[in-house]
Amino acid sequence: MVKGLSKAGAQRLIETRLHQRGESIEELLLAAKLSRRDMECLAAADALAATAGHRHNAAWTVAGIETRPPILVNAPIREQLVDLPAPTEGENVVADYASLGLTLGRHPLALLRSELRKLRLLTAEELGRVPHGTQTRVAGIVTCRQRPGTASGVVFVTLEDETGFINVVVWGRSAVAQRRTLLGAQLMAVHGHVEREGEVIHLVAGKLVDYTHLLRNLITRSRNFH
Repeated sequence: MVKGLSKAGAQRLIETRLHQRGESIEELLLAAKLSRRDMECLAAADALAATAGHRHNAAWTVAGIETRPPILVNAPIREQLVDLPAPTEGENVVADYASLGLTLGRHPLALLRSELRKLRLLTAEELGRVPHGTQTRVAGIVTCRQRPGTASGVVFVTLEDETGFINVVVWGRSAVAQRRTLLGAQLMAVHGHVEREGEVIHLVAGKLVDYTHLLRNLITRSRNFH
């Protein structure tokens, strides 16, 4: 899943690790015959954090890895250790999404929750406790947009936050009137009313608001009209 990592390089790295254990990062990467690009991609994806500590140190480490001629393979290299400032949690999340399309850390909206609280936006978990017919508002990262051909222009949107998923229904007239926000927002707020049918909960959209600017440099991806 690492963006830019070659399939051949990944396979060589897997095979090398099966037979070589305990080596330094430099020895492992050189033994796997990884290209400069592959090493940089692994560092950017935080795949070397267990040894390097964090992705900034990992990037510094791989920048100094060079293939040496046979006569110097076992020659010791004495280099002053550099301990770069660690990235912030927010920087790590942005880098994770840029490199992997996801993060194993906290969800981006968990970092924004205090701001979203000020806007009176509920979480997916809180929405689950809202009674049928109630007017409310939520926000989430857009993960999917669907427009069935037999649905008379209605668009179904799936939002994601740190507590779960939110199913949104945007009827045809609202979809046309708010097309730019509907199709362009990465972080979308929805003002609407709750509809329940058994365990299934939908929020029927009235107003859509684009809060993508709150994500700053974070780039997210959605599946649209598949």
